[in-house]
Amino acid sequence: MSKDQLGEFEELILTIVGVLDNAAYGNSIVKEIKTLLDRDVNLSAVHITLYRLEDKGHVKSEMRGATSSRGGRRKRYFKITSSGLNLLYALQEQRRRLWKLLPDLNFGSSNG
Repeated sequence: MSKDQLGEFEELILTIVGVLDNAAYGNSIVKEIKTLLDRDVNLSAVHITLYRLEDKGHVKSEMRGATSSRGGRRKRYFKITSSGLNLLYALQEQRRRLWKLLPDLNFGSSNG
């Protein structure tokens, strides 16, 4: 997939990184998806997707603060880049244009 295209899961992860702003790391992303969408996601899949988004230039990461609760290990935090945010806006606009073209569908009638 090209740099300017995202799969559904990539778009979800990128959006949640933007929502979490400076607090986006693997587990916080998993928890936010569960809270906001009532959807369970695999932590490993989140990490793989974050690294793919970083390779595409849509997020950047940094290591922060080791804690005793993590055995002295640091966490990798992710932040959306301007190209990532611009891509989300472009995707939103594409969907908006498509939704405007969608006719009012009524599947509740007995005529069809």
